[in-house]
Amino acid sequence: MDEQRVRGGPPQWWRHGPPWWGRWGEGARAPRWPWRSTVVVTVFVLVGSNFAAHGQEGERAALDPFARVLLLVAGGLLLWRKRYPVAVVFGTAGAVMFYLGAGYPYGPVLFTVALACFSAIIAGHRWAAWAAIGTLWAGHVLVAHWLYQWLPPSGDSAASWSKEIVVATWVVAIAAVSELFRVRREQWVRERAERAEAERRRADEERLRIAQELHDVLAHSISVINVQAGVGLALLDTDPEQARTALATIKDQSKEALGEVRQVLDALRAPGAAPRAPAPGLGRLSELVEQAASAGLTVQVEGEPPRLAPGTDLAAFRIVQEALTNVVRHSGSRHARVHLAHDADVLRLRVDDDGPATGADAGGSGNGLVGMRERAAALGGTIEAGPRPDGGFRVLAVLPLTASAGK
Repeated sequence: MDEQRVRGGPPQWWRHGPPWWGRWGEGARAPRWPWRSTVVVTVFVLVGSNFAAHGQEGERAALDPFARVLLLVAGGLLLWRKRYPVAVVFGTAGAVMFYLGAGYPYGPVLFTVALACFSAIIAGHRWAAWAAIGTLWAGHVLVAHWLYQWLPPSGDSAASWSKEIVVATWVVAIAAVSELFRVRREQWVRERAERAEAERRRADEERLRIAQELHDVLAHSISVINVQAGVGLALLDTDPEQARTALATIKDQSKEALGEVRQVLDALRAPGAAPRAPAPGLGRLSELVEQAASAGLTVQVEGEPPRLAPGTDLAAFRIVQEALTNVVRHSGSRHARVHLAHDADVLRLRVDDDGPATGADAGGSGNGLVGMRERAAALGGTIEAGPRPDGGFRVLAVLPLTASAGK
C-alpha cells in the first residue's frame, strides 16, 4: 500500500512513473503539442538572458534584435520536441551555437538544449542527442579558442580550459540525467505491461472460476428439478400427494440454486467484498446426499473428510457434486458410492455407480468433466474418470493437502 512505503525509499512516482509519463509519445495517436511548457521555457530564456546580459556587460556582446530572434528560435523549436525530437535537438543546438558564437551572454539559453536533449533521449534517439550536444560543445571549443579573434565582441581573449571543463561537465550531466530517465521509463513501460498481463490473467482465472461455479450449481440443481418434474407429471393423476412432494422438492432446489447463483453475481457486482455465505465444502456432503435422494439416487458415503483449506474444500465438494449429477443424468443405476480417504499428503475422492449408461455422453466428456479436471489441476491434483471393468462408471480425484483449515 502507498501508506506503507519504506521510510527513506524512493518515492512512489519513481517506482511506478509520474502521472504524465504514459502520454509521452506512446500509442498510435500523435502526442499533444506542449504549448504551455514551451511558452514558459521561452519566456524564462528571454527574461533570464536579459539579467545575464547585465551581469556580463563589457565581457559579452549586448543583446540585440538578432540575439532575441535566436533566443525565440531556440525556445520555439521546443514546441515540436515530442513529434520531431531529432530535428529539434539539432535545431536548438545550432541556434545556441550561433548565439554563443556571436558573442552574446551565457545564460538560460543552454536550458533549451538540455530540454531538447532530454526529449530526444526519452524518445529513444540517444545517439542523435549525444551527437547534437557533442557538436555544440565542439563548436563552443572552436569559437572560444580559435575563432574568437574574428568574432564579436572585439578584443575578446581565449576562454580558459577550466571553463571548458565546467561546460563539458554540464553537458555530460544533462545526458546522464536524460539516460537515467530513459532507463526508468523503459522499466515503467515493462512493469506496466506486466501489470496489465497479470490483471488479464487474474480476470481470465476469475471468469473460469465463475463459469465453473455456475455450471456446477446449475447442472446439479436443474438435474434434480428435471427428475422431480418427470416424477410429478407421471404421478399427477394417480398419486397427487407424491406429485405434491415432487413439486415441493423442485421449489426447494430452485430456491437453493437461485441463492447460490445470486451469491456468484454479488461477487461480480462488488469485487473484493466478503461473500454473504461461506463457500460450500465437504461438511455439506449430507446435503448432497439428501438432494440426490430427492432425485431418486441413493448415495452411500464411506470415510470422513479431513480438515481442508477453503479452496481445496470447495473443489472437493464441487467434484463430488458434479460426479453425482452425472450419475443422475447419465446412469441407469439408482445407487452411488462416495469413498473418502486421505493420508498426510493427499485426499482421494472416489465416486462409483453401477451403470449402465443411459445416454451417448455418459462417459463424462462434457463440460462437467472438464470443470472437474480444471478444479483439480488448479490445486495440483488429478482426475481420472472412465468405465469400471465390472460395469458402471468411476470418478477418482486426488487432491493435495497443501494447507489445513485450522492454520
